Amino acid sequence: MSDSRPKVLIVCNKHVHDVYLRSDDLDRLARFADWDWLPSEGGHGFAPNEDPAAIQLLLARVGEVDGIVVCHGAPRIDGPVLERAPRLKVVGELEGDRFAYRIDTEAAWQQGVKTLDTTNGSSYPVAEWALALALISLRNAGEQFRHMIAHEVYRRPTSDFGYVHAELYGKKVGLIGCGHIGRRLIQFLKSFDCDIRVHDPYIPKEIPDALDFLQTSLDSVMSDSDVVICLAPLTPATRGMIGKRELDLLPSGAVFVNVSRGPIVDSEALVERLRKRDIVAGLDVFDPEPIPADHPIKDLPNVFLSPHIAGVTAATREAFFTLMVDELDRFFHGHETRYDLLPRTLANRQGEPPGGR
Repeated sequence: MSDSRPKVLIVCNKHVHDVYLRSDDLDRLARFADWDWLPSEGGHGFAPNEDPAAIQLLLARVGEVDGIVVCHGAPRIDGPVLERAPRLKVVGELEGDRFAYRIDTEAAWQQGVKTLDTTNGSSYPVAEWALALALISLRNAGEQFRHMIAHEVYRRPTSDFGYVHAELYGKKVGLIGCGHIGRRLIQFLKSFDCDIRVHDPYIPKEIPDALDFLQTSLDSVMSDSDVVICLAPLTPATRGMIGKRELDLLPSGAVFVNVSRGPIVDSEALVERLRKRDIVAGLDVFDPEPIPADHPIKDLPNVFLSPHIAGVTAATREAFFTLMVDELDRFFHGHETRYDLLPRTLANRQGEPPGGR
């Protein structure tokens, strides 16, 4: 084992090891780095493992590593860990719900350690499902399905929503948020010759020019789109961002899709707007989740529901590590990485204004 090769330590629980780390990706990593796995059980969800024994095991292993990859079960990579890792150059989070809570980014940056996050591995199937919900909702296919499973013979009148508004081609589509999901979705929408407008105060000014869309206000997206798709992360600033006032801006005949997080939208206001029966919604997320059995959203014919499945695919679980190996390959060969955790990312998490990025 040559000291000229970087050493990478992967810290995660057995489930992540068995499900996320594909053998061919580990083989790719082994071509340019010596890697090892530190099993670490504990923590809950995206929270770091605070078990003192797990932290001590990590501290004992970081002294000679150049890179650390963390995921579920890993302790937080914080100041004490960084102090014990003089060779550390890069630390990456596989699945941190966008913001890598298992990395003390400020402490890492102070020591010149690059921070990465490949949580966007789950973004790409979400973009596909957002497109699918837009197509389903334009046809109001949820109502047609209800008729079919009720064994009803239903002949669609020419005034039916799905007859009048059926096609996505050429429609005005408004996106709320333009991160990894939004940018992939824009690629899909280009095939439908859609007129795309986006509300996202955090994106660099070069993005609208590069992807050819109109950057605008939330009110403009809500009031001047045939299809509105919510893709924003849940932050203190976005919680409840779409309320009665915003939903009332939707024009008659519009479609509203949410594949982000339920609490971004006021659920009672959404139900009230849908009861007017002049818009259709396609919802992968809702507040609360799971949706209570007797919730009125389930009885509305102009709603298509799915149970928060947009980003949950077998391929997604493997994509996190595939993207991380790509990043480590770029980093250790002297190239620029793509998925850096930056102050702008953290500003988005806190819902700070763009000027504070």
